[in-house]
Amino acid sequence: MDIKALIGQMTLEEKAGLCSGSDFWHTKAIERLGIPAVMVSDGPHGLRKQDDTGDHLGINDSIRAVCFPAACATAASFDRDLIREIGEAIGDSCQHEKLAVVLGPAVNIKRSPLCGRNFEYFSEDPYLAGQAAAAYIQGVQSRDVGTSIKHFAANNQEHRRMSSSSDVDERTLREIYLAPFETAVKEAKPWTVMCSYNRLNGVYASEHPWLLTEVLRDEWGFDGFVMSDWGAVSDRVKGVQAGLELEMPASGGVNDRKIVAAVRAGELDEKVLDRACERILNIVYRYLETARPDTPWDMEAQHRLSVSAAADSMVLLKNESGVLPLRHGASVAFIGEFARRPRFQGGGSSHIHSFKTVSAMEAADEGVTYAQGYRVDGDADDNALLQEAVALAAKVETAVIFAGLPDSFESEGYDRTHMRMPDNQVRLIEAVAAANPRTVVVLHNGAPVEMPWIDRVPAVLEAYLGGQGVGEAAVRVLYGDVNPSGHLAESFPIKLSDNPSYLYFGGEGNRTEYREGVFVGYRYYDKKEMPVLFPFGHGLSYTTFACSDLRLSSDAITDQEPLTVTVTVTNTGTRAGKAVPQLYVGSPRDSRFIRPVRELKGYEKVTLAPGESKEVTFTLDSRAFALWHSGLHGWFVETGEYTIAVGQSSRALEVSRPVRVTGTVAERQHYDMDSIFMDIMADPVAREKIAPYMKARTGNAIETDRSEAAKDAISDEMNAAMFNYMPLRAALSFGDGSQEELERLEALIRDLNAP
Repeated sequence: MDIKALIGQMTLEEKAGLCSGSDFWHTKAIERLGIPAVMVSDGPHGLRKQDDTGDHLGINDSIRAVCFPAACATAASFDRDLIREIGEAIGDSCQHEKLAVVLGPAVNIKRSPLCGRNFEYFSEDPYLAGQAAAAYIQGVQSRDVGTSIKHFAANNQEHRRMSSSSDVDERTLREIYLAPFETAVKEAKPWTVMCSYNRLNGVYASEHPWLLTEVLRDEWGFDGFVMSDWGAVSDRVKGVQAGLELEMPASGGVNDRKIVAAVRAGELDEKVLDRACERILNIVYRYLETARPDTPWDMEAQHRLSVSAAADSMVLLKNESGVLPLRHGASVAFIGEFARRPRFQGGGSSHIHSFKTVSAMEAADEGVTYAQGYRVDGDADDNALLQEAVALAAKVETAVIFAGLPDSFESEGYDRTHMRMPDNQVRLIEAVAAANPRTVVVLHNGAPVEMPWIDRVPAVLEAYLGGQGVGEAAVRVLYGDVNPSGHLAESFPIKLSDNPSYLYFGGEGNRTEYREGVFVGYRYYDKKEMPVLFPFGHGLSYTTFACSDLRLSSDAITDQEPLTVTVTVTNTGTRAGKAVPQLYVGSPRDSRFIRPVRELKGYEKVTLAPGESKEVTFTLDSRAFALWHSGLHGWFVETGEYTIAVGQSSRALEVSRPVRVTGTVAERQHYDMDSIFMDIMADPVAREKIAPYMKARTGNAIETDRSEAAKDAISDEMNAAMFNYMPLRAALSFGDGSQEELERLEALIRDLNAP
């Protein structure tokens, strides 16, 4: 297909029209030229294809489909292969349903537990989020169907989401909020990118040339098209100029006419519009040329995958005295409305019309008894339900409470106002635990919750929003038919006010300042040495694992050399299971920069039989050691001794080794009269240049003979500190103040700034 020639035949009006949808879900067709429309559909954990009435908030029914576990769950699997397999299944579904692009994955960072859409997002950690996103994209696109990675960028709250500005400093933006998009774009090459609703540092993402062109295309090499989130366009002409190709949904022709008028007025170069059309048509024909509508869609097989994925994503948070796994045939009660009607997905545009669901009670052993315990549709106590549950719990060996957050507590469109569970569920847990010391809590939620009852129950299983088979998966894990292997992709703080964004989340008016900087999630808690309910990466098993024999390919490297890290992982228990060794890089202790204590830079999932050991190998490049240097506007590796540590959470690091890393990118400092001596002396080149001047000045203001009284008043430490913090201009004040002295200083500064 000669797309350039095709565009050459289009009228100006047709070009402008191609840059917006024809309805909620389709691009525009140009029948005169034989250009067909293609359809996109919401995801990311299934298809929300709407055949007739379209909307973007899940109000109207969509076709029946398979609801896979949401990203909050699959990220906890720490399993790239599993996420890719889910992507492949969704890609097959898209081919069957004639969908060109599925709208996902969503990779925004979990800045706060309160974000109403956290259930759609992978992690608080950019490395983990980027790896999960890349795996998903590779899976879907292996089926010749496109993805639309979203929401680009810094879309971390629902409050005022269509007007608020996310104000983020350059380093934080690069290290935390852009990093997962960068990984996915470079490694998986999504066909499309969806821009977010919000402003970024005052400019709408839909018309942000630095974001959509300079970073996304020029730096990262993105070659697809950018589409808007539904209704995210403010100034359409600025959007085209910035690199926003497709506006969704239809604008009723209003914005199309604005594009035409701008071209005719000379305000928009028609070549820019041609380029937008070319980018859209490249993707349209990439799909059409490989479309396979005869692709089978085996929903039952996908349901089985959904169940398996949910089970492998569940996180065993606590298991004292070996309460779990349950024995088949033992006396067990399932308590809680979620045991019969599980909450398995969030509300809004990702809501899937599941073709089937399996509850825990439907999957349970024969003989398992049930009590409702609470009402999901209200927070008020129902004393009769409570007492029935307590009475039942007292009669059985083990009571399993299925609890969590109702739909109304977390959804697209608004944020949570607290981290609490419904009061009636909290009272139920406390009452049942008092009646039966073997009480297990299974949680259905899309984000962390406070657990004031945690010390009263011996076992907690985090099921997250595990898709349509979550009930079946929970039963498998509870009974040990599946050994839990999930690990937390986010920290669980003890209380909301512990979270680093607590004071600033939501912002003031239409402005949200990301004042916590790079200290998001565990980066903050670990730096503060703050207790948490459960740390990032935490996850228990019915067996035990140990990491040993950590080896590095070298004890010293430059930032141009890869570092190979090898560790032995052993199943030291009596059951087969899956270990998740996690590699963290610790920054130099004497770093000149404010840095996290450690950052995740590698992980693998390893299946091990009892007593079996396997070697796991990681390869680290310069980015594993780098920070974003705002002065250089680039990645910078600080020379120093880093720590390579491997373990089973950010706070359970079993083995570590130091490595000396030498940075090869020189910091380019600019010096002036206000530059202090300490900073100049820290720069080897500058220190050499200033040495003659220092020698000439010795004995004047810096090292004078002092009387005994002066020695008592001014310690050597004080004298050294005062000199360190002294700016160059002080040499005039403490020197002779002559014109010659001024000229010497000015000459020195010119020399310091010379290449």
